[in-house]
Amino acid sequence: MVSRSYSNLLDLVSGDSPHLAEGEEDISSATVAGVLSELDDETSNSVTSDAPSSVSQDRMIILKDGLGEDVEVLYVGCLREQIDPSEQDDVAQTLLETFKCVPAFIPPELFSKFYHGFCKQQLWPLFHYMLPLSPDLGGRFDRSLWQAYVSVNKIFADKVMEVITPDEDFVWVHDYHLMVLPTFLRKRFNRVKLGFFLHSPFPSSEIYRTLPVRDELLRALLNSDLIGFHTFDYARHFLSCCSRMLGLAYQSKRGYIGLEYYGRTVSIKILPVGIHMGQLRSVLNLPETDSRVAELREPV
Repeated sequence: MVSRSYSNLLDLVSGDSPHLAEGEEDISSATVAGVLSELDDETSNSVTSDAPSSVSQDRMIILKDGLGEDVEVLYVGCLREQIDPSEQDDVAQTLLETFKCVPAFIPPELFSKFYHGFCKQQLWPLFHYMLPLSPDLGGRFDRSLWQAYVSVNKIFADKVMEVITPDEDFVWVHDYHLMVLPTFLRKRFNRVKLGFFLHSPFPSSEIYRTLPVRDELLRALLNSDLIGFHTFDYARHFLSCCSRMLGLAYQSKRGYIGLEYYGRTVSIKILPVGIHMGQLRSVLNLPETDSRVAELREPV
């Protein structure tokens, strides 16, 4: 039987706004991304300025499309810039009030091991079928980088726990940077409504099994209610890994794919990223677009 939390997440995927009974509060969605959208470099659009960044707000509007007017969305992420501890509270307040963003502040050394280390040296090459062929191309598995990855995921999870109401809110986790975050949330809030979307390919089992922490990542993802992939092939590779490495069988009926995991049905969904037509039309209507088109049409 499909879990109740999965059914609610499907409402968000399809763009249908959850029905609110009279007197209920608006349902909110916490979207957990790896790095918050960059702010403009100009002083007028800085974090400490009263003027919001038009670029960043456009990105936020795009992310919220399809969720309905009555759904409040919070974005949890980390910043590229290092913020002095004495200024973190003020920066966090500004980001929350201006952009609905909740920053997780990661120590520089830990962030480097997490992002430039495990994410970019281990996961990204593996997911793109690039096995380490020599010490100069990935090298041996470094467990300290894995520990940093888990630590940063825990920091993100703690930040999410601060801002959600687990019995009411939906949590969407994005991409391979935060693959173990579902475990921390599920352990703290067993009934949390949790979805995960992978923005990169998922490799075949022959490639994926070369990762020493392969089982840990699979089990962490299975603590989600719904796992989304770009294509059917990526989903098929994931299901094959679950079968061959964890001994889990999946069921498919009328286009719905589910895995039974510790009493819950984890649903697998193919969610190709589309084109944002509103943004495309707005760019086409810009004066500089007309000028550029005219240049391209000029004879050489």
